[in-house]
Amino acid sequence: MIEIIVRVVFVLTLVNFGILNGQVYDVLKFGAKGDGTTDDSEAFVEAWKAMCSSGGSNKTLLVPSDNTFLLQPLVFQGPCNSLSVQVQLEGKIVAPLNKAAWSDFKSYEWVCFNKIIGLTVRGSGTITGHGSSFWEANLPASKRPTQLHFEGCNNLEINGITSLDSPRNHISIHDCRQVQITQIKLIAPGDSPNTDGIDISASTDVEIYDTIVGTGDDCVALNSGSININIARMRCGPGHGISVGSLGKDGEESIVENIQVTNCTFNETNNGARIKTWPNGKGYARNIVFKDIMLTETKNPIIINQQYIDKGRIDLEESSAVAISNVTFMDFHGTSRQDEIIKIDCSEVTCCKDIVLDRIDITTVDGNKPIAECSNAYGNSTNAYDSCLKKE
Repeated sequence: MIEIIVRVVFVLTLVNFGILNGQVYDVLKFGAKGDGTTDDSEAFVEAWKAMCSSGGSNKTLLVPSDNTFLLQPLVFQGPCNSLSVQVQLEGKIVAPLNKAAWSDFKSYEWVCFNKIIGLTVRGSGTITGHGSSFWEANLPASKRPTQLHFEGCNNLEINGITSLDSPRNHISIHDCRQVQITQIKLIAPGDSPNTDGIDISASTDVEIYDTIVGTGDDCVALNSGSININIARMRCGPGHGISVGSLGKDGEESIVENIQVTNCTFNETNNGARIKTWPNGKGYARNIVFKDIMLTETKNPIIINQQYIDKGRIDLEESSAVAISNVTFMDFHGTSRQDEIIKIDCSEVTCCKDIVLDRIDITTVDGNKPIAECSNAYGNSTNAYDSCLKKE
C-alpha cells in the first residue's frame, strides 16, 4: 500500500512539472550554482532561450527549491515557439546586496518578461530585491529598478510567489491583455519610498484576487490605459491604498475605465480608495466601483484629489482636467485615523459627475464626528453625507 502511494505522489509530481514529456528546463542543468553569491544570470538566460526556442506546449523553466540564485538585471525575451511557457519558482532569487553591486541597468528593470504569450509564473518561492540601499540613497523612483516587469505578455498568470523589498514597484504590468494575478505576497517596509505593489498601465482585462500587499506606497496603482480591471479580496497595508492614478501629468491624456475593487481590507494605510489626477491633464476616469471595503485605522478612507502635485512643484492656472464620472463608493465599514473620512476635491473645469456614496459606515478612532468634504462634485448619497454632493 505504501509503495502504491509513493508511486502516485511521484507521478503527480512529474505531471506538475511537465517531466513526463521532457519539457522541464532546470536552471541548475544550465550552469546555475544556486549558492547565493555566484551570478547565475547567464544560466537563467540560456535555460530560457533553450525553452523558448523549442516547439510544442507546456514548457517549464524550473527554479528549484533549496537554492538561492543571485541575478543581475536580465530579460526573458519572447515570443516563444511554445504555445505556453511556465516559470516554476520554488527556490529563492536575490538581487545584489546593495546598489553598488548592481551591473548597469539602463532600463531600470531587474527581471523583465517581454512579449511572451501564454506565460505563467508560479510557485512558492521568493524574489528579494535588497532595496534598502536604493531607498537610503534617496534616488528618484525613475532611477530605481522595478522588481518584476511584464510587457506585451498576453494571457499571463502570476500565482503564489512572494516578492520582498523591491527597490521600486514590485510588479509592473504594461501593454498586457488577459492577466490573472492570484495568491501572491508583496512586502516592503511601510516607510520604503515608491514601492508600489502592482502598477498597471496600457493593459486590459486584468484580474487580481486573494493577494497580500504591504509596502511603502500604493498597493495597486491603476495608471493610464487601465481598462477592465477587477481587484478582489486583497489585504492592503501598510501602504497608500488602491489608487486610480496619478493621471494627466504634464498635460498628458489619460484613460482609465471599468474598474471594480471589491471585498478588500485596508489596514493602517494612508489612503483607502483613491483617485488622483494632475491639474491641466486630459482624458477621463470613469465607471469605477469600490465596494465592500473594510478599514482599520485608515487615514483617508475615501479620496478624490484633482489637485495632485509633487512637492515643490508649481503648476500654471488650471485650464483642463481629467474628467471623472460614474464613480461609486459603497459599503465602506471600519475606522479612520482622522475625522475627515471623505475628501472629494474635484476640478472646477470638469467637475466630478455621477458620484455615489452609499452605505458609508466609518467611525473615527478618537470618537469625533466623521466629516465629509466635497467640492465641484455632483451625485447622490443614501446616508448622512447626502449634503456633500451637489445635485445635477
